[in-house]
Amino acid sequence: MRSEHILRKIRFWLAIFIVGLVLSGITAFPLLTELRWFHRLLLTPALQPISMRIGLLPWIVRVHEGLEVTQRDYPFLAYGTDWLAFAHLVIAVALIGPYREPVRNKWVIVFGLIACAGILPLALIAGAVRGIPLPWRLVDCSFGVFGCIPLLLCLKWTNTLERDSQ
Repeated sequence: MRSEHILRKIRFWLAIFIVGLVLSGITAFPLLTELRWFHRLLLTPALQPISMRIGLLPWIVRVHEGLEVTQRDYPFLAYGTDWLAFAHLVIAVALIGPYREPVRNKWVIVFGLIACAGILPLALIAGAVRGIPLPWRLVDCSFGVFGCIPLLLCLKWTNTLERDSQ
């Protein structure tokens, strides 16, 4: 009975994580369309003053212009974000293993934790090199920080299942 309860918790949190990866992957394909919508949203009377005050609107305007020019003149560069999207989907598929058999596939959860940890230096270092504002880099870092929480729980519960089965 205890093992079934632990397995349900592992599957719940892995399902949340998998859905997050799939959504992140799918939304990386239509970047320009999403950015146009977001830009228009920030221009509404209710949000424009706030987004200007915190510096979000000028940054989104710059990113929007960059993506527009890139899409028009160098559309092949979007292929890089297509691969980013694909990577999210592949990692989501890999997590089906621990969803089905957590103890046997514990290494995939550890791999996910390593990937979450890797987000921090990537966002902070590469983001600085690429001129990404610090607040935006911290948002990117939050994916690694918050992503590790369900994975750490799943690893803890998987270790419990492993101990209980011996």
